[in-house]
Amino acid sequence: MARNQEKAQSMLYRFRQVQLEEQGLLKPVEKRPYLASIVNSLPAAEHWRRQVIKDITRTVAKIHDGSLPDTQIRDLNDEINKYLREKQHWETRIKELGGPDYKKVGTKIVDSEGREIAGNRGYKYFGRAKDLPGVREMLGKGDGDKEKRKKTRAELLKNIDADYYGLRDDQNAELLEYEAEVSRLQIEKLRTNHQYLTVTDIYDNKTA
Repeated sequence: MARNQEKAQSMLYRFRQVQLEEQGLLKPVEKRPYLASIVNSLPAAEHWRRQVIKDITRTVAKIHDGSLPDTQIRDLNDEINKYLREKQHWETRIKELGGPDYKKVGTKIVDSEGREIAGNRGYKYFGRAKDLPGVREMLGKGDGDKEKRKKTRAELLKNIDADYYGLRDDQNAELLEYEAEVSRLQIEKLRTNHQYLTVTDIYDNKTA
């Protein structure tokens, strides 16, 4: 019943708008272009982006209404996600026209109570949509899986010992054997190049 009444009021409002426009008492409201790519003016693209942000803020405020049925909450949530995608299209177009890169700047959008609205990536749930049947369980499961995947710094460091940093390399038998062989070859080379000097003599001459 409330839904029908809301539709009737909306139709009456549109009828009055048309009457005022025909009488010249109201300037026709320009409809937002369906595709951002057809707009070639940077100021116009900025204008439409701001309008989309207003639509997002208005719809997010509405989705918190406790009197709305679940079906309407779902519709509103879909609408918000649609607006977020549209906002992304306008921001892409603004950048193409030489305007600021809003995706890099990360401009925040807040609702009527000053709470930040989520970004564009993925499907988001807002307000009462988070409490819809199946949604709460899904969101809770996602958080649980995310926590399982997380490892604290202490857990990561727990399995890292001295071997990881090579601090026990001097205890490696193969390495010790290799070093001994290298030392032997170096001594042989010195003896070959300096037939009349022993290794001790060479060391004494260097330190003299």
